[in-house]
Amino acid sequence: MTRRSIPLLPAFLAALLVLTATFGIALPGLRAAGDPMVFATSKAAVVTAKGRFDFNVELALNPEQLQQGLQGRTYMAPSAGMLFDFGPPQPVNMWMKNTPISLDMLFIDAAGIVVNIAEATTPFSLSTIPSAGPVRAVMELNAGTARRIGVKPGDRVIHEMFTTR
Repeated sequence: MTRRSIPLLPAFLAALLVLTATFGIALPGLRAAGDPMVFATSKAAVVTAKGRFDFNVELALNPEQLQQGLQGRTYMAPSAGMLFDFGPPQPVNMWMKNTPISLDMLFIDAAGIVVNIAEATTPFSLSTIPSAGPVRAVMELNAGTARRIGVKPGDRVIHEMFTTR
């Protein structure tokens, strides 16, 4: 009679899944549905003198997501971004803590109008990047995108969170 060994990796993974399900242990990289750090996704568009530019955006909606943002990300697709919803318009300060990629930040009022832009932010910087007035949201895009699409203060961002004038 010969003994067959159980492959260790599948057995280890199965045991790990049982432990996480039984005891609610969180594993890095694995997030449960309803986890506050799972970003919903949506479509947004920026309309400039050069035309309409569509983006797939992750939404930062709760305090944990607003704080986390794009920290730790080393890559973002050219047509991607993150849209931070701060709720009622207010002065907002952003920073680049633990963010290794340079970003353009569009500060947007409740009607979806770009108030001001911070271009090519400095990775890992703890310096604050302020809005030029009360804003509802901030849209982060890869550095250079604002210049490439020609976005200026007064241009419009289209997304369901914004009211129309």
